[in-house]
Amino acid sequence: MDFDFDTPLKLRGAHTTKYDGIVKSFGIDDPEMIPMWVADMDFAAAPPILAALQAEVDRGYFGYYTDPSPVNRVIADWYRDRHGWDVDPGCIRYTHGVVNAFGDVLACCSEPGDGVILFSPVYHAFFRQIAAMGRKAVESPLVLRDGVYHMDLDALGQSLTGREKILVLCSPHNPGGRLWSVEEIRAVAEFCAVHDLVLISDEIHMDLTFPGVAFTPAAVAAPEQLGRLVVLTAASKAFNIAGAETGMMLVPDPGFRARMDKVLLDRESSPSRFGMAMIRAAFGEGGDWSDAVRAYIAENYRLFAERMNALPGVSVMPMQATYLSWLDFSALGMTDKELLQRILGAKVVPSPGTQFGTGGEGHMRFNVALPRAKLLEAASRLEAAFSDVQ
Repeated sequence: MDFDFDTPLKLRGAHTTKYDGIVKSFGIDDPEMIPMWVADMDFAAAPPILAALQAEVDRGYFGYYTDPSPVNRVIADWYRDRHGWDVDPGCIRYTHGVVNAFGDVLACCSEPGDGVILFSPVYHAFFRQIAAMGRKAVESPLVLRDGVYHMDLDALGQSLTGREKILVLCSPHNPGGRLWSVEEIRAVAEFCAVHDLVLISDEIHMDLTFPGVAFTPAAVAAPEQLGRLVVLTAASKAFNIAGAETGMMLVPDPGFRARMDKVLLDRESSPSRFGMAMIRAAFGEGGDWSDAVRAYIAENYRLFAERMNALPGVSVMPMQATYLSWLDFSALGMTDKELLQRILGAKVVPSPGTQFGTGGEGHMRFNVALPRAKLLEAASRLEAAFSDVQ
């Protein structure tokens, strides 16, 4: 089946953070700006998702949702068929997005003042949530080797104070686009066992691997550590339904799950009817669309990286997953402010690397999940913006 990822949607003026949020975040009100910052796609959702939403509208009932077991089974089938994890459907819980679920785990497994380990640079919302809940972000800087990021668990182990309670693994990694190997995931899980840490595996980008490479869930890589594992994920990134604000929390261990259930019960949260309809359609019928969009994004990344790598002093990190390309401008010797102003002046909107913590300096993140003509136009604008750099 063919899917149209080339026809632009009318997103400006539609209450989209990616387009209409530029004014608030950057102070620029210009319809010519090409937004490559917010992590959602410029593509229409998969036809089965649109059909599922239409069915809900046709029913005309928008009351409370109950009994997610049919959706649980669809998700379990997806995990088994796509990722090799035979998930117990009963271990799946639903939250108001993955960041909200992250806060739930912090509330369950730590106290104010406790440390939460992050491998930085990493997804910026983690820092905000940790600070908002009175915990301390403990950064373990990633090491650049062979052009990609690696974790330094030896250095991390030597730096621990004993107040750390949780370790967060962003897998696939955002913003580096890295797929961690089975050996790396096992090493992290064993590190958590040695230091008695809860392991949060943020796997929200799991279904955005490029063709020819496979994602390995933490539960598959380190099954002996399921007692300390909680997986946070969603269909939001891979199927472009982030506005549904429906995340999933998978807690394989019954005892751990009982502790988490108390936190969720105290918050009196219930799933969004529309979110559940979209998830069921995505994982139940969206496989063909997923394969097609991943191939399209991979080609977008290839084209973008080829042109950006040709710019003097600019390097693009090789990536295997996500649609978030990580560019290193540090060799140009510009300040982060100068770099951002130059890119915005070219009418392209990136995510500043400083948002992602230690190691983000001199970097910018660019979302390549947009129609190819617009991507190529952004590349041309960036080439012109840096044409004076030798």
